[in-house]
Amino acid sequence: MQAPSTADLLTYWERGLSESLVHRAVNLLVLACPEMTIEQAVGLSIGQRDQLLLILRERLFGSEMVSLTTCPVCGDCLELKFHISDVCSVTDIKIPPPLSMDGYDVQYRLPTSQDLLEITYSSAEVSENQIRHQLLEYCVLSALYQGQAIPANKLPESVVEAIATAMSQADPQADIQLALVCPACGHQWQALFDVVTFLWSEIHVWAKRVLQEVHRLALTYGWREADILAMSPQRRHLYLEMIGE
Repeated sequence: MQAPSTADLLTYWERGLSESLVHRAVNLLVLACPEMTIEQAVGLSIGQRDQLLLILRERLFGSEMVSLTTCPVCGDCLELKFHISDVCSVTDIKIPPPLSMDGYDVQYRLPTSQDLLEITYSSAEVSENQIRHQLLEYCVLSALYQGQAIPANKLPESVVEAIATAMSQADPQADIQLALVCPACGHQWQALFDVVTFLWSEIHVWAKRVLQEVHRLALTYGWREADILAMSPQRRHLYLEMIGE
């Protein structure tokens, strides 16, 4: 894995403006890992994908992370500061074992970006509950009840919950929860950390800042965009300091 050049990352960002989050995640991996094909990227489990994205995030922006959230009780705004090591699991991805309970025997696999893309294509607006059940149908390889085959959508909720729990244990990076405490009211809760959304928001802010720098330098010196982007960030900032930016 290698950190993309400034020009390549800007091009990725520009294309990503009109893409879904899943496409953005997959395309960023392919950009940073030239040896990886798009088919390989979409075939990774969600946890494997997110683990690679966190490694890339550290190479792009460092290990410290800052985010904002709102307390669901009092509405107070919280600033969160944490490190990559706090949210990057070192646990290996495991092959989920078959599930046997209450007369049900289920073989299943872990969700992938390809599954999420299929859901995205199937409907413009999909609820979380619909996503959950569609993922189940994609990931259940076979389901038996007392030896008779049944469709995945006929599995009882208790079995579905057991499958979801087993998936989280097999692919822990796919379900990172942050333990939060509101300093204003003392409320405690768990919040899902979505690395794809977080990293895209950082790249979006970074890209707009870089374009502003290019604009100022091009306006002042008449330099081409390609020449400005080829400079290191340190050199660009030195020139910006000289023109009072």
